Amino acid sequence: MPAAVKKFIEAFSNLPSIGPRQATRLAYHLVALPRAEMIEIAKSLVELAKTKRCKKCFFLHDNLGEQCYFCEDASRDKDIIMIIERETDLMTIEKTGEYRGVYFIIGEMKKSGVLDPDKKIRLNILKEKITQELGGVAREIILAIAPTAYGDFNANLLRMELEPLTRKITRLGRGIPTGGEIEFADEVTLICAMKNRG
Repeated sequence: MPAAVKKFIEAFSNLPSIGPRQATRLAYHLVALPRAEMIEIAKSLVELAKTKRCKKCFFLHDNLGEQCYFCEDASRDKDIIMIIERETDLMTIEKTGEYRGVYFIIGEMKKSGVLDPDKKIRLNILKEKITQELGGVAREIILAIAPTAYGDFNANLLRMELEPLTRKITRLGRGIPTGGEIEFADEVTLICAMKNRG
């Protein structure tokens, strides 16, 4: 196996959802592409390395300043903060067009039930932001954390940390999805649907 292929496999095996087998397939697929196409893919990786993290919410951006599009947007309600785990969560929520507050990416929460040092640093940045920009109290903090047992536990950790800094802490509503059949819903989903009924 050529050294370049080995190096590629080692690097890509560490990415989410890609193990050694997938990385090997990807390497041989890329090598089979026309050279110009492979160079374009390589350029896109270099461009990706030029992106920056927003100093306020940790979303990726390529603006000239320190803030992302969402934090710079004066039309968004800065008094409502939605805490999410990953950038893809933000993109999914944004597609609905229903949310006009700001975001804060905490990073993927661990199943250990302990906030790792990176999460603590990010939380302190959020606390400083609320203190300096919102007079110490946000109108609402929305915990958009996955509705799993671990997600519930982590949401409670965040709630304890942030409760003194907001008038209201909420979680995303849960229940039967649109198009779903009651017959096939599990007990937890049905209980949440009944509690969150409108």
